[in-house]
Amino acid sequence: MTTVGDIDARGGQHCETTALGVLLRHQGIDLSEPMLFGLGSGLSFLYWDSKSMGFPFLAGRVKPFDLTRNLAAALDLELQVEETTSPRKAWRNVAAVIDADRPVGLQLDSYHLEYFTSKVHFGGHVVALYGYDDRDAHLVDTAQQGGAVSTSLTSLAEARAARGPMTAAHRSFTLTATRNPPPPRERIVPAITACADAFLDPPIANLGHRGIEKAGKLVRTWLRRADDPQRDLPQAALLMEQAGTGGALFRNLYRDFLAACTHHLDSGHLRTGLTLYTEAATLWTEAATLIARAGTSGSEQDLVQAGAVLHDLSRVEREAMRALSRLRPRGPH
Repeated sequence: MTTVGDIDARGGQHCETTALGVLLRHQGIDLSEPMLFGLGSGLSFLYWDSKSMGFPFLAGRVKPFDLTRNLAAALDLELQVEETTSPRKAWRNVAAVIDADRPVGLQLDSYHLEYFTSKVHFGGHVVALYGYDDRDAHLVDTAQQGGAVSTSLTSLAEARAARGPMTAAHRSFTLTATRNPPPPRERIVPAITACADAFLDPPIANLGHRGIEKAGKLVRTWLRRADDPQRDLPQAALLMEQAGTGGALFRNLYRDFLAACTHHLDSGHLRTGLTLYTEAATLWTEAATLIARAGTSGSEQDLVQAGAVLHDLSRVEREAMRALSRLRPRGPH
């Protein structure tokens, strides 16, 4: 068995930040999960629906791997990415890193991982690989999935080779700290303002605050949109609250990030953003509860209420991001 020494196999709430935490702690950088999420400008919103989809999907973060790229840029980390269509080369790429006593991040389809009890295809799942033997790969996943876990090499190969939405070509990656990395507090303001600017000025109506407003209008049609409302609506609510989002569609994580930032930055704009994202987190959980209840009750009134909550959320988050976009390195202007 080959394993990386001195691994801190803490499982977090979200897959990508969990893997990033493993890789960075091995480099001597120990940041909280909310700080990793926030410095990676991870918060977003997308209303995603198409004829090929069984049911609409609400995404609360930037697309897979953008968070990793953003974080590497924010902390001046060297990000080494490998992709290939060859399964053999893909395994050689990661085995070489483990053999050099370093953990490696993998993007794959969680459907094929043997320790996953909920079998849903998700090609944007990220794990940290820290060891292997003749039969199994040893990974760190979220706390919800078990933290330090194992899956067969065969299942790992299937997960990495999967194709479909959000998948990557056997993507693996490492992070290396530079000799004099910047203090994270120096990168707080650029990370927040970049996230706010993208949220406030989305290129299409499905994204950012415009996407939340659109979701508020369309959620009222979900009983008619669903093939099986008793299955589809509670599943949508479950994904918002429990599918690695940290609760409230990633708003809990971003709220906690902003709260941590107040220890480094004295800013009225930051405090306004924190107050509003605290409210938004509560509202997202309320919306999820109403959506789940509509699936059980079959009542369109529950969805009308959920739509009203989402309408409020569009306003609350727009106001929050407007305040946060006004941040400057030396505090409020």
